[in-house]
Amino acid sequence: MAYFILDSCIGCQSCKSICPSHAITGEKKELHKINGEICIECGACGRVCPAQAVEDNFGLILQRTRKKDWEKPLFNLDVCMSCGICLDTCPTGALDANMQKVGSSHTFPWLPDESVCMGCGFCAADCPVDAIAMGPRVLLATAAQQEA
Repeated sequence: MAYFILDSCIGCQSCKSICPSHAITGEKKELHKINGEICIECGACGRVCPAQAVEDNFGLILQRTRKKDWEKPLFNLDVCMSCGICLDTCPTGALDANMQKVGSSHTFPWLPDESVCMGCGFCAADCPVDAIAMGPRVLLATAAQQEA
């Protein structure tokens, strides 16, 4: 079941421009529509909608969230088995797997450019060993500082 754009849509096109599956159509200043056959239910459309005009498949209206507050994947490399499922699952291709852990010949996933990540959480949901959790950017910055 796909997301739905309500009549309160102002036609700003924010949702259309961020949709990774190009499921949203509509002209500027007109009601937009989501094609349920290609919508991947990532929620990015609702997080950018200034009119709070996007409803999820449970009937809840998605809240606009500043992009800097979107959750990002946090990787537990001690648990990760380098299977690559997260890379295949990511709808924006935000993840890369060329990071190596000291003492390992495997490459591990990482997020080289946070601005490409939509915070959909598909990578965490599909990880077979629960090596990925979604968390705030502040936590990512803190983790990076602790490693330095």
